[in-house]
Amino acid sequence: MRAMDPFGGGLGGHGEVCGLVVGGLAVIGLRTGRAAVGDPADMALWVLSRRFLRRFREEIGDGAILCRDIAGVDWLDPAQAAAFRTGPKYGHCRALTGKTARLIGELLGQADPP
Repeated sequence: MRAMDPFGGGLGGHGEVCGLVVGGLAVIGLRTGRAAVGDPADMALWVLSRRFLRRFREEIGDGAILCRDIAGVDWLDPAQAAAFRTGPKYGHCRALTGKTARLIGELLGQADPP
């Protein structure tokens, strides 16, 4: 949890890649990534990553993967960041968290990812 915390707000509150995308890719990496330097790459990592990014854009991010586009917040503006935390956009992002978790579960549950 601590390692992933700075990815909120689009990479440390800069509105870049959505933390849900970063987290989803991290989970795919935990399942299919290399365990040690020199290990061969598992092509499932790349296949699942591409599927995840495509489906995230289509089904969750409304065509986007950038936090600023998805949340509609300029994280460098303190007033907008504060309004996010107390307004409806916060609930919207929480709902996207659940959708992303379900998508990752579905992708990882597939018997033959490649």
